[in-house]
Amino acid sequence: MATKARNVTAIILAAGESRRMGQPKIALSWGKTTVLGHIIGMLDEGGRPFGLKDMIIVSGGAHQEVLRILQNMPAKLSLHACFNPRYQEDEMLISLQVGVSCLSPNCQAILVALGDNPQILPTTVRALLEAYQTQSQPILMPSYQMHRGHPWLIGHSLFPEIKNLQPPATMRDFFMKHSDQIHYVLVDSPTILQDLDTPQDYERYRP
Repeated sequence: MATKARNVTAIILAAGESRRMGQPKIALSWGKTTVLGHIIGMLDEGGRPFGLKDMIIVSGGAHQEVLRILQNMPAKLSLHACFNPRYQEDEMLISLQVGVSCLSPNCQAILVALGDNPQILPTTVRALLEAYQTQSQPILMPSYQMHRGHPWLIGHSLFPEIKNLQPPATMRDFFMKHSDQIHYVLVDSPTILQDLDTPQDYERYRP
């Protein structure tokens, strides 16, 4: 563990309408908790010892479900719900911009996780945050067999650019522009590539 960890805030993008799932994905049962509750727990376990200070959950149509889940969380991290009023546009960039707008001034980097990726592992979170403490590159991504996945880590120097991005620009365009500033952290699990889109995905992956 780094002797002086840089402050990192997790942003969980959970504003999607779950159209293909047919119900809010974040509230689905996952083990002893919910999909969102499990993601928070995994980020907490993997990140708190390595600079992760708090979490922002960007909500949309399932805002009330998000609030109920957060009220029942035992996590020691500080949890905040930020509502995306444009959630029906279903744009990841908009949700990320909402999350960035809710950051505290002393945040030095964001760890961006998906609200439909409960397969996230604490070891992946830990590997990204450990690498961030020593890397000079402003973007870190996990990579499995030459495929990049989630979560991403983005340094504060790029926050203004993210805030100012306008459609039709996407995060894919952002990463292409900064491709020479990405440090890839190799992981040995395909979970960084998995998410829940359909009831079939849920039945396949749930514990």
